[in-house]
Amino acid sequence: MRVMAIDYGDARTGVAVSDAAGLLAGYTTVIQSRKPEAVLEELAKLVTEHQVDELVMGFPRNMDGTEGPRADLYRDFAAKLEERTGMPVRLWDERRTTVEAHAILHAGGKKMKDHKKSVDAVAASLILEGYLAYRKRQ
Repeated sequence: MRVMAIDYGDARTGVAVSDAAGLLAGYTTVIQSRKPEAVLEELAKLVTEHQVDELVMGFPRNMDGTEGPRADLYRDFAAKLEERTGMPVRLWDERRTTVEAHAILHAGGKKMKDHKKSVDAVAASLILEGYLAYRKRQ
């Protein structure tokens, strides 16, 4: 079962797709667009291209677990993605994924100014890994 994780953002959206067995993060990319319709179009293409079976999208929560200020925006985008792909979108707690993604890139020797290019894909991979680990425990 191939799972696609999405780290939705204003300017860039990170995407990570698992292997066919749904065990490991594999393909990653970043969609560079500020236009929600363009992002939806590209995500729908990736769903088809990679034969995705399940969608999971990062969802903003505050550190105390309450919904973040952008929760409604993300919920609306997830509903549009569900409509576009015909697949339900599972909202997944994305707390600290961007912070961890920056730490991973820094530990890998990337300079802060170069993080912009790939931090969203790394964050999507972290969302995917967290979700796959959860599924394995179920």
